[in-house]
Amino acid sequence: MTSAVVGDRRRPTGEELALPDDLPVRRRHVGRLIWLAVAAIAAVGAFQFLQAAGDATDKPIGTFTRAVVPLANPSVSAFGASGEVKLAFAMPAQEISYPLDVHGDPTSLEYAWIRVGDTALATNPQPLASDKVNAPPEAGFFHMALIKADQQRAVEGLTLAVLVPFEEKQGSMLHGYRIGTYLAERIRGRQPPPEGFLEIRPADLDIPITKHLRVGDFLNHDQQGVWPSFAAVNPKLLDKLELVIQEIARWHGDKAVADVELDVHSGFRAPAHNNRVRRAASDSQHQYGDAADVAIDANGDGKITAIDSRMVGLAVEIVELKHPELVGGLGIYTTGHSSTNYVHIDVRGRRARWRGGG
Repeated sequence: MTSAVVGDRRRPTGEELALPDDLPVRRRHVGRLIWLAVAAIAAVGAFQFLQAAGDATDKPIGTFTRAVVPLANPSVSAFGASGEVKLAFAMPAQEISYPLDVHGDPTSLEYAWIRVGDTALATNPQPLASDKVNAPPEAGFFHMALIKADQQRAVEGLTLAVLVPFEEKQGSMLHGYRIGTYLAERIRGRQPPPEGFLEIRPADLDIPITKHLRVGDFLNHDQQGVWPSFAAVNPKLLDKLELVIQEIARWHGDKAVADVELDVHSGFRAPAHNNRVRRAASDSQHQYGDAADVAIDANGDGKITAIDSRMVGLAVEIVELKHPELVGGLGIYTTGHSSTNYVHIDVRGRRARWRGGG
């Protein structure tokens, strides 16, 4: 047994801290109980410290811990029946439903909006009291930010598109962009024009609007180089297109949906552009954001043929049976050229079928 020497006195080392065997039994037990009590108190303190650290998002402890914004995600219902719609729509300053799943204490939470691609708040913080929130007052693409104390956290997965109201169109022009004239502006009783338009700038083209689609897929194929551009898009159409892809993927034994390739030949067509498209219907659903002409490699052979168009048509029929609220038009276009094998899909609200028409 070794000892540490301090001056003339000897101090027991760590090896001598054990109680000697000749200590009376009662005193040895009391000593051990004291050590056990000290160890238990230390263990409880450590557990409470770790628990406090784990709950920091909900219950700041002491003066050394700052309040942290809890994690939050859009609720499953925000992504449509397909679960793949990534764009919500609103008019400027409109109160909308924006359901969130908050993983933590929602007390004192506020929300604000940040433009996509920016970091500064575009709106003043407002209390998050329910799933009802106010959209930004200006058009554009936004992400929600949750705010608590002096911290903020972006809500990922869903982009809010604030539309430019149709009423801002003057004659055939909308903010310097030629839209043209809708039939309802000249003839009473025709399909009402879109409520509003996406305002699109070059930086917005790659914003995802579904799992397989981007903002650029619905860009009007006219006036290229004129910015901002504008497009009408119906969220029901986005949901229907993703459901069609899911149905095709199911035929391949639940093969990954991402493996199904999709090409949008035509999304939104402004009336001024639609009037110049050969054999296009005078009141085409493309003008309202209700339609898309798409080519899908449905059999997965790397080519787009008439067989693919017919398979896509079958998938559309199945989706409409499962989701009657998405009923609409189906036009199957088949020729000997891959560039003209495609399918027109729309959500006009009534069943329509044709082959090779305009």
